[in-house]
Amino acid sequence: MQFGIFTIGDVTEDPTTGRTPTEHERIRATVEIAKKAEEVGLDVFATGQHHNPPFVAPANPPILLASVAAQTERIQLSTATTLITTTDPVRIAEDYAYLQHLSGGRVDLTMGRGNTGPVYPWFGQDIRQGIPLAVEHYGLLHRLWREDVVNWQGRFRSALQGFTSTPRPLDDVPPFVWHGSIRSPEIPEQAAYYGDGFFHNNIFWPAEHTRRMVEFYRARYEHYGHGSADQAIVGLGGQVFMRRNSQDAVREFRPYFDNAPVYGHGPSLEDFTTQTPLTVGSPQQVIEKTLAFRDYAGDYQRQLFLMDHAGLPLKTVLEQLDLLGEEVVPVLRREFAALKPAHVPEAPTHASLVARRRDGQDPVPGGAEDSPAGRARAAQAAERGAGTTAEGARR
Repeated sequence: MQFGIFTIGDVTEDPTTGRTPTEHERIRATVEIAKKAEEVGLDVFATGQHHNPPFVAPANPPILLASVAAQTERIQLSTATTLITTTDPVRIAEDYAYLQHLSGGRVDLTMGRGNTGPVYPWFGQDIRQGIPLAVEHYGLLHRLWREDVVNWQGRFRSALQGFTSTPRPLDDVPPFVWHGSIRSPEIPEQAAYYGDGFFHNNIFWPAEHTRRMVEFYRARYEHYGHGSADQAIVGLGGQVFMRRNSQDAVREFRPYFDNAPVYGHGPSLEDFTTQTPLTVGSPQQVIEKTLAFRDYAGDYQRQLFLMDHAGLPLKTVLEQLDLLGEEVVPVLRREFAALKPAHVPEAPTHASLVARRRDGQDPVPGGAEDSPAGRARAAQAAERGAGTTAEGARR
């Protein structure tokens, strides 16, 4: 199982000092956090994509991830998310294939629609078309990475005739893709159709909602013949704040929770920690709550924590990463590994995907799955959300 962190790159005032970091300070701090994640033994660093304040998460994540790749050796680099709706799929294909080569294959992506309405018209799109955009753009991206010459026509961008995306993916194996969604069943439907991963960023959601979304994806993954439901590739989010003494953690984090734009002026800290994955307490409390995710999500492959948010200063975030890497993740690795059945796969990496291709376990590009009829079925299934099953996931 992979453990890591993700950042949304928010620039937020520290309520205990009244100071807001500059954009430059926040950007440089993000690189230091990524390097620290590798230092303490984490597996993944992921960055969001934003085009608007108060965020400095990169509008073009490969820029940040390439910088981190040059300063690290082992950690997997990911997005959380790549805006598949407002980013041209040709640009995604080129940028992330290039990043694959620069990082030696240490890259994967999480596709998402984004939830900031004004961003869509900035890039000539309509938020009301979010689902069809996600379906069509990903269908094109999937082909661009798997076909040397692409002829394509759709609704939302100009047609392609005899187009070749360069550079080609490293070792002719595209980066692994997760599809991120918190409430729209059309997205896990799309992930299941392609045999991709599903990432449920459950940081604001109760366990029962997460259970429904993950179970829906697992059922559709099995339906499309990629393996049994418990072999589907699932990732979860979560956010934590730790001190060795739980009372110290609550006392220190409370002003950040009470004033941060993403938390403040809503439910109390106590209610929020009861109803969502947020854990504020000791390392042991974080371990216990994270292990409980398996009760409603099953055996899953990737756990990412949000730790550098709400105005927390860099020094505090680095201290949190020390606790995560030294006291929490080693226990979680051991406990999750002991529980996981042998037939449940690990999270895909470039090396494992190359081995699958070598062993002939992946669909041949241009086969039934990649046929025009197959792509049309995927689009139709995703747009209608798999009928009544999707309705059940929505409730």
